[in-house]
Amino acid sequence: MARTRRRAGTSVLLRRAQWTAAGVLTGTGLLGLLLFALGREHAWQALGGGLVIAGASTVLGGALGFLFGVPRVRSGSGEPQGSYAPNTNLEQVSDWLTKVLLGVGLTQLGSLGERLHQLGTALAPALGGADASVPFAAALVLYFLVLGFLGGWLVTRLALPKVLTETDEALDLFLAGQDHDRRGDKVGADDLRMRAMQQLGVLGGSVDQSAPLAAQLAPALGSPAGPDGVVAEVRSTAKRSALTAEQVRGLFADGSEGCRIQALALMQGDSALADLPSVLDAIEHPRSGFEQYHALLAARGLLSRLPDAGAQRLRNAVAAQLVDPQGIPYGSDRSWLAEKILSRLPAAAVAVPAQAAPVVPAQAAPVVPAQPSPPPSNSPPSNS
Repeated sequence: MARTRRRAGTSVLLRRAQWTAAGVLTGTGLLGLLLFALGREHAWQALGGGLVIAGASTVLGGALGFLFGVPRVRSGSGEPQGSYAPNTNLEQVSDWLTKVLLGVGLTQLGSLGERLHQLGTALAPALGGADASVPFAAALVLYFLVLGFLGGWLVTRLALPKVLTETDEALDLFLAGQDHDRRGDKVGADDLRMRAMQQLGVLGGSVDQSAPLAAQLAPALGSPAGPDGVVAEVRSTAKRSALTAEQVRGLFADGSEGCRIQALALMQGDSALADLPSVLDAIEHPRSGFEQYHALLAARGLLSRLPDAGAQRLRNAVAAQLVDPQGIPYGSDRSWLAEKILSRLPAAAVAVPAQAAPVVPAQAAPVVPAQPSPPPSNSPPSNS
């Protein structure tokens, strides 16, 4: 542990020294250009022209440094595992251009001084056009060309292999996830996909595993190293395990974080061993983010077996952790998995209270005006 910390401290100090050296060298070149420009008749013009020359030289040197620093792919004795093999076109082009540039440079080495004088003469008008501008232009090109070459080579050499390695590892994880998906292992497939997205920086990871947890989950002979590898090994052997569901619940109830995570791994591998109250306890009261992550994975495998009441309890527990400021952090692997679980659970039934029928006022009967009675007749009644 102490050795790892010393290595990390040394790496940080080395990185700081590299950035300091790069800053000092760049600042020295720009300061020299500024002092030279201030002595010219048209200082701003000379400064602008010098900056353009310095920038172009740096870009050209960086491109050359990139070509020389492209990492080589290590090829084993056999074919690469899986269906993916790295593309080496860039490596071949870099190798070819490197040899061409070295060959041309060596053949023109005798006329290097003449070539530099011609270059300085061509660039002197941009720096004011005086006699002193010729050597300064040549020196400016050489200075920033070498500086750009070193910067491009170092960045390519130090950063590009790491980026390519992480990308290849993420692709391998995605392919392994697809393989698990085809075999019906949805939990293992989701776990591999999330690890791939963590590798690419798309998702944040769970809380780092503590040293006691790593000791409690010591890998067996031949199993992958680290708690993640142990959980994957236990999950893959769950269906061949002789443990019963009651024994797995007892293992979870042991209380130690290592036993709880091993029980959750068994529940992930065989849904017949899963226990909803144990899973809910690990989601709502986890010992660590690592435990909560694997509890969510175990819940993912339970979705097709839950009754309506159990699905509602799981929905409430996961939703509460998403909105709790101390619960599942946004943008993490746990939030991605929690949202996936909620999307696969049936929507909660919301009872809508029956509304009373609106009282419609009775419409009054239309008033029919009374017909006037006929006027009395003056004729005498007939005797019939």
